[in-house]
Amino acid sequence: MRFLLSFPSFRFLFPILLFVSLLSPISYAVAQEPPRVVTDALKRAGIARESVGIYVQEATPKGKLLVASNINTGFNPASVMKLITTDAALELLGPTFRWKTQAYADGTQNGDVLNGDLIFKGGGDPKLVMENFWLFLRQIRARGVRDIRGNVVLDRSMFASEFYDAAEFDGDPGKPYNVGPDALLLNYKTLALRFMPDTVSGTVHVTLDPPLADFPIHAPALGSGACDGEQWKGQVQEALDEKSADFKGIFPAACGEKVWYLNPYRMTGNEYFAGVFRQMWRDLGGTFDGKVVAGTVSPTARQIAEWQSANLPEVIRDINKFSNNVMARQVLLTLAAMVNGPDSSIPADTVAGGRVIQEWIAGKGIAAPELVVDNGAGLSRIGRVAPATLGRVLLSAFQSPTMPELVSSLPLVGYDGTMRRRLKDQDVAGQAHIKTGTLSNVRTIAGYVLANSGKYYVLVFMINGPKAINGQAAQDALLEWVYEH
Repeated sequence: MRFLLSFPSFRFLFPILLFVSLLSPISYAVAQEPPRVVTDALKRAGIARESVGIYVQEATPKGKLLVASNINTGFNPASVMKLITTDAALELLGPTFRWKTQAYADGTQNGDVLNGDLIFKGGGDPKLVMENFWLFLRQIRARGVRDIRGNVVLDRSMFASEFYDAAEFDGDPGKPYNVGPDALLLNYKTLALRFMPDTVSGTVHVTLDPPLADFPIHAPALGSGACDGEQWKGQVQEALDEKSADFKGIFPAACGEKVWYLNPYRMTGNEYFAGVFRQMWRDLGGTFDGKVVAGTVSPTARQIAEWQSANLPEVIRDINKFSNNVMARQVLLTLAAMVNGPDSSIPADTVAGGRVIQEWIAGKGIAAPELVVDNGAGLSRIGRVAPATLGRVLLSAFQSPTMPELVSSLPLVGYDGTMRRRLKDQDVAGQAHIKTGTLSNVRTIAGYVLANSGKYYVLVFMINGPKAINGQAAQDALLEWVYEH
């Protein structure tokens, strides 16, 4: 764990390290079996006990372990894996951490003409969205650059260049959650296509956000008939590549206005960046006729602008409230990069990121032989964590100086995020911060409950198996039971 000494936020770790001695093995003999209301719900759902892992403990160093079931068994956690990734980031990077994206000029500037290349160096920012990129380009224009006579060079060297198959996880590469990590990730590399039927003209208007320069869109024909759920997406017959979007099918007028978010997986990161940059630079009054190419910052380049992201707590709020997989992947690779050192020539990869998590957990005195962290987001078939491991991480986090940032990033039951529609009319609504996880054959929840007694409890409930989809009632029953009892 010597790498921790290199972090400027090491002062945040002293309470954690002092707390390690309090994480000695808990006597499971005092723990109860799951309450009857939960076991009955599991039985109705047809879920076997061996498919379930439950851990509930009072959120104090020596708090009573209330419920324990299969707590040392490794389960696929789905998106509750993000709790581990984001907690590690808060403690290792510190709550004031910000990502930096830099712009360099390599060449001479005569008036508003740059006779050379404009270079963008990515820092792994998970949230370089269009508004932020526009402000960043405004900074560059404010430095007097208008006409770029060289190329635009994209430096992604902070992250390792690994082959990424957007179809590998579920065979649906067009889903936005299947976008891969990128040290120069722009707007989550996602396109929003808005379909607007015009019954007067008998046509469909299609707009693209963000707009891409020189990217024609051929709209589908306007059709009649009912609008059946999401099936309209199949009817428009999408064919989107690096050059155009061509919809050869029909769009039912009955659907009204619809938005379709897509990962343009046939388009490389360079091609996506190029389309956005050319259009936005043009809109800002700039001119550029060169190429957009991959490369690195040259020794002769000078920095002319820098964009700093929102601070880490704001970023992890998006990750945990809305279960953003792409952003979580960026955080894991950032951890790897920061451990190597921000100026390291060793690109960060997921193996190094997983190693950082393993060592961080071991440094807390938590044995986790079952733990498998492959991407930090939980969008995985091989990720594993035991309820006891996750429970103890959450227990440690509750004693950390960064506890408020982590807890406030979790969905508030009955109010927001992925828990906004659950338990809205129950007493536990507004009294628990809970992260959810959902994959085929996986349903998980984990977080904190403020019970009616005024005490806080750590809660982990994992279900793996073919009937997991039926497990929400049992999980909600446990949340209510912990609040009431």
